[in-house]
Amino acid sequence: MVLLASMMLMMAQGTSPEVVAGLGTTQITHVRVIDGTGRAPIENATVTLRDGKIAGIGPSGKTAVKGAKVIDGMGKTVMPGIINAHGHLALVNGTKNDADYYTREHVLDELRQYERYGVTTMLSLGLNRDLVYQIRAEQRAGKLDGASVFVADRGIGVPDGMPPIPHEGDQLYQPKTPEEARKDVDEAAGRHTDFVKIWVDDLYGTKPKMSPSVAQAVIEEAHKDGVPAAAHVFALSDAKGLVGFGVNVLAHSVRDSAVDAELLNAMKTKGVFYLPTLTVDESFFTYAEHPGWMQSEFFKNALTPEAYTMLTSAEYADKVKKDSLTAQHRKDFEQARKNMKAAYDAGVKVGFGTDSGASVYRVPGFAEHHELAMLVEAGLTPMQAIRAATETNASLLGISKKTGTLTVGKDADLILLGGNPLDDIRNTEKIVGVWHEGREVANPAGR
Repeated sequence: MVLLASMMLMMAQGTSPEVVAGLGTTQITHVRVIDGTGRAPIENATVTLRDGKIAGIGPSGKTAVKGAKVIDGMGKTVMPGIINAHGHLALVNGTKNDADYYTREHVLDELRQYERYGVTTMLSLGLNRDLVYQIRAEQRAGKLDGASVFVADRGIGVPDGMPPIPHEGDQLYQPKTPEEARKDVDEAAGRHTDFVKIWVDDLYGTKPKMSPSVAQAVIEEAHKDGVPAAAHVFALSDAKGLVGFGVNVLAHSVRDSAVDAELLNAMKTKGVFYLPTLTVDESFFTYAEHPGWMQSEFFKNALTPEAYTMLTSAEYADKVKKDSLTAQHRKDFEQARKNMKAAYDAGVKVGFGTDSGASVYRVPGFAEHHELAMLVEAGLTPMQAIRAATETNASLLGISKKTGTLTVGKDADLILLGGNPLDDIRNTEKIVGVWHEGREVANPAGR
């Protein structure tokens, strides 16, 4: 169910209350099913949605339900809704970061954009204001639409350190001592945060880095409070230390050097998740090269006109070419690609994140499909990339019993595609329809 306000919004966009509320039964027939588990797709199947759940997956022609709404899926594919385990909300106003932009209205706008792009669940990994908890509560009570939000509270940095973007005092903790850090963690846990986030990075030696004693205190206190811990990381040595302290998620690639057997074995043994976020490093230089996808409506519709004009301008391209760090970003990107593949091949749990919403260069909704393509370019198969963004991330968030795969009894979170992403991963952009908890999403952002 959704509240009347959400229903009225959908009705104004031409969607009936019945579809909004997920009433009745819907069947998608003659469709290819990629279920998110990594198993071979099921061909010519019928997927039945009822009361917000997946009620059946079976052979077409043998599973018809009288009175159901029928959607012909011939030549199309269904896959689970994408789960982004590293995004941010309401931090970018036009082309710049703006601390005052974090309002209920803008958070909801971005959650709805994620949802229209088939991202049905996202983890807002830090720099949140407390208002996000009310949104989360309303969503979990069935009263609000948008991608289902998980929260990593404000996040914990260091004074004058990372993250280097505008923020107010109620968006970020900056403890000076382990004791202060433990107090901050306890406050976040008291708000029932889903994760605790720390930044461990000196930004190429230009910022103070969190001390190991503070990082250890955060992770230990988070676990004491029953909350998993995620860490922004760049360097191999820091990654090893954090894994030793018991961190649950490395929220970026190691990029200063190749990952080694010591780190990979420790991550595998301890079940640490690894989020490559290839989008981050690539976003520093790719727009200056004007790749073809920048001309697609799928990309354009995800940005404000102001942002698109800036990213496509000759002035911006010239600025990137002259930036002394551009060569470093290219090097970081290549190292991240190699380390992702090494981690996957070693049996590490490679999940899926984008850092979308952290800057104008990382575009909510679009970034997730682009990240899938980059994972494939870096050596994963399309099936492996899809699984990272669905089943693996559901495990990371602790919601495997609820979503992440197309399984009878789970939430009806799925994307209907006009092509087969196993043939070309960019076919995930050919969105025909999105269902979230059985509710058909208005105006899906397909190309």
